[in-house]
Amino acid sequence: MIHRCLSGLGRLLTACLVMAAAASGSARADDASNYPRRPVKVVVGYTPGGATDVIARLVANELSQEMGQPFIVENKPGAGSNIAAEGVVRSNPDGYTLLLMTIANASNMTVYKHVNYDTNKDLQPIAQLMASPSVLVASPKSKIDSLQALIKEAKANPGTVTFGSTGVGGSPHLAGEMLKSRAGIDMVHVPYKGTAPVLTDLIAGTVSVAFMTTLGVVDQMKSGNIRPLAVAYSSRLPELPDVPTMAEAGLSDFEVTSWNGLVAPAGTPKDIVEKLSTTVNRILQKPTIQERIRGLGGVIVLRTPQQFAAFIQAETDRWAKVVKAVGISID
Repeated sequence: MIHRCLSGLGRLLTACLVMAAAASGSARADDASNYPRRPVKVVVGYTPGGATDVIARLVANELSQEMGQPFIVENKPGAGSNIAAEGVVRSNPDGYTLLLMTIANASNMTVYKHVNYDTNKDLQPIAQLMASPSVLVASPKSKIDSLQALIKEAKANPGTVTFGSTGVGGSPHLAGEMLKSRAGIDMVHVPYKGTAPVLTDLIAGTVSVAFMTTLGVVDQMKSGNIRPLAVAYSSRLPELPDVPTMAEAGLSDFEVTSWNGLVAPAGTPKDIVEKLSTTVNRILQKPTIQERIRGLGGVIVLRTPQQFAAFIQAETDRWAKVVKAVGISID
């Protein structure tokens, strides 16, 4: 009887030790020294083939090579990237689900009345990837060949100048509203469902002007398919050296830059975040990657997680002022 009890107690003790060892091994496997030990998902809130998706796949491919596990891009478009962001926020904060965050996730905090996450509290910044300056462009079929010509035309014929955007509340829309306010002009907003239809209608002359990022569209500007008027950036761009800045064209302190970067759910272990950040910044300094991103019209940005967090907060605050001033709101 006593022997059977002792034997049962021994088996129970052994089982407990095995479970403890397994738990300890799992904890060790999840630290930065062994991360990643399985595929990592990179969620993109836009459709495949777009500029954001292209950058995500470029960096994911490099991360796969650098870290020895597949980094798989998963597209979850909808609600200005809110659907993708909400899914990542709800995921396990273990470093195996990341979000390719964009400027939309900062402006959405004010644009949308109901958002089920907080960009600055529920997401952990890892590393910014790049920035893409916006350029004010005009249809080549219009008479508008400069910022001042646009302002003159809009004032002379209120409501006849149209400006296209990739959707209500996005940075191209907000940039157009800023221009209307700063220049004191009236333009009619024409929202589209992406960059491609805006570009098509600009070339055809269906819309007068638009703010477009250089990412993926700079070749259209160089070729004359669309007419660049001014760069909404602090300096001229090497790809468009003859195009003045908005300040040079007559509107000071007018900068609109789209950007993106990698973030994880809040609570992701700090050592994993630091490992990812260090690796991404090393990738961004490769000459081949720099050449590829510059060729797309992007500007590489190197930031630590702390610097990226401060930047995201500043962008959230900045766009909140613009959104409230022009009265944009989406249910």
